[in-house]
Amino acid sequence: MTRDPAALTVADYLDAAREMAAADRPYLAHLLAEEAAKRTADPATAAGIRATFPDPTTAREESD
Repeated sequence: MTRDPAALTVADYLDAAREMAAADRPYLAHLLAEEAAKRTADPATAAGIRATFPDPTTAREESD
């Protein structure tokens, strides 16, 4: 991996998002995927990325 964050690609961010999702770190996965989506020129592809890694804070259910 590169030391320069500006040199990271969309694929790098998506790989990291998948790793974080597999490690049960959904919020970090969401943040990495959001960065990948921002770097994607195609709006449909960006929407697909966001749908794959939704914000876990909006999907949380409260329990008593």
